[in-house]
Amino acid sequence: MSSGLVLTAFGLMLVFEGLMPLIAPAQWRAMFLQIAGLRDGQIRFIGLGAALLGLVLILI
Repeated sequence: MSSGLVLTAFGLMLVFEGLMPLIAPAQWRAMFLQIAGLRDGQIRFIGLGAALLGLVLILI
């Protein structure tokens, strides 16, 4: 895997991460506050689900 591919993937991730606060900052803030109120185990489960979904998308 080349470093250019890794940088491209990282850049694309940043673009997608930035879309929600750019388009709907109030809703993004409300969602962020809801997530901040979750227990550690719930946040870990969400992280695991996101990682597994990302892995499945990479493998497809």
